[in-house]
Amino acid sequence: MRIDFDPAHCDRNTFYRLMTATVVPRPIAWVSTTSAEGTDNLAPHSFFTISCVEPPVVQFTSVGRKDSLRNIEDTGAFVVNFAPEPLFEQINATATDFPRGISEFDTVGIEREASLRVKPPRVAASPVALECELHSTVRLGDSTVVFGQVVHAAVDAAVMTDGHPEVARLAPLSRLGKDEWGTLGEVREISRVPYTEWQGRGQAG
Repeated sequence: MRIDFDPAHCDRNTFYRLMTATVVPRPIAWVSTTSAEGTDNLAPHSFFTISCVEPPVVQFTSVGRKDSLRNIEDTGAFVVNFAPEPLFEQINATATDFPRGISEFDTVGIEREASLRVKPPRVAASPVALECELHSTVRLGDSTVVFGQVVHAAVDAAVMTDGHPEVARLAPLSRLGKDEWGTLGEVREISRVPYTEWQGRGQAG
């Protein structure tokens, strides 16, 4: 038996909690920005993914008009810092609704690192930083989708194996429902089956 939920007849928070508990796990964009006045902001956003390969574009969603969104609209730049398990408490702390003008870097005690192509700083302890220039935004109801073209990627050599990031070394965090977070857990590997092999199986049958 299924329980039906109609968003037209649910309050906003009920359906929001349902979606965030079922669209899981969600990778975290730990977004650093700099305001027009020069204050560095840092906040996690769990509606995050890749949008395009060529040119490389990533996207995250600001639910409401948060400082990250305002700063990006004002300056046109941001950095997506990878959210690793060892920085769990710091990442959670930067989700606090600090008043505008207060830097999460300074308040939480997170070390900065200068970016190469954009003004906002990187998180020094994060193993991967994607420096982005604003491509476009799309307003959807109470949220805004931010598209950023990646103009530079910086990866810690310690997480690389044979020239490629190793997921076990990255130790990614993800968001689940409620106040729940996910860690890497078991990694399973399987290759895609080419269509020619499917044809062969059908003929063999």
